[in-house]
Amino acid sequence: MELAKDTRDRIFAAADSLYEQAGRAAFPTVDAVRKVARVNMNDARAGMKEWRRAQTAQAAPVAVQVPEAVQQASSAALASLWKEAQELANESLRAAQAGWDAERIEAETLNKQMADAYESQAAELEAAQGRIAELEAAARQAAELAEASRQQIEEGHTALLGMQQRAAVAEGRAEEIERRAGELRAELDHAHAEAETAAAQAKATADSLRTERDKVQQRQELAEAEGVKLADQLRQAQVQVEALRSELAGVKARAESQAEAHQEQRKTAAQEAARMVERFTGAQAERDQAQRDAAAAREEAAGLRGQLEAFKEQHTQLMAAFRDSEKADKAVSRTKKD
Repeated sequence: MELAKDTRDRIFAAADSLYEQAGRAAFPTVDAVRKVARVNMNDARAGMKEWRRAQTAQAAPVAVQVPEAVQQASSAALASLWKEAQELANESLRAAQAGWDAERIEAETLNKQMADAYESQAAELEAAQGRIAELEAAARQAAELAEASRQQIEEGHTALLGMQQRAAVAEGRAEEIERRAGELRAELDHAHAEAETAAAQAKATADSLRTERDKVQQRQELAEAEGVKLADQLRQAQVQVEALRSELAGVKARAESQAEAHQEQRKTAAQEAARMVERFTGAQAERDQAQRDAAAAREEAAGLRGQLEAFKEQHTQLMAAFRDSEKADKAVSRTKKD
């Protein structure tokens, strides 16, 4: 497999760097070079094989043919030289065999390093898969918590809307009660005004009757004085006196009737005023209860607003944890790809 120039250069640079760091005491492993050069295992194996081959000294070829000048010297010298040449060839063969053995050992070393690297990578993959499973479980749990928080927020929002509606209704009732109380207050003031007017009218009537009675008494006194003075007019005076007495009795009867009517009016006005006071007291109690209901509704709404803010904060934290889990998953995925 032919490696790309950029890949080969990165592998050779990583191998040279690790080899120098080890003090040229031992060749770096394939897995170490793979991690530094950031290449896959097959490219790292092929590149390291080429790099190791370049670091190993090659056996120099030895001539196996007897030179012509040597053949012409003498047969004895030729035989001696030929024997020496055979020994040199055998030595070259042994050197080549040693090189082959070294290359075989190097290949076995590479295979062992490859196996170790694959096992290490498999362990890392298994650990990454376990971490991914844990993160997926955490993500599912976070999603469940987020869903539960969303439901709680929706329930809190619904309850808050209900409380706001109840508060609005209570405030409307309080306004209606205050309006009714105002009307009752106006009716009570009107009843008081009517009662005062009736009392004033009754007083004026009584004063008028007293004045009229005084006038009658004055006229009676004048008639009696004239009867003493005028004997001839005694009979007429007596008739007039009787008439005046009858008129006085009628006036008294009318005054008593009007006084009784005035008393009835005062009783009726007092009863109506008492009923107005009772209605006004009931309206005030109903208004106070509505105000207390509205205050309780506002307090409950404030509590629900606090719970809603707490649910939003918890939801924000859960979403942040979920985003952190996604970032960790992406980091693990990138490590797995590398």
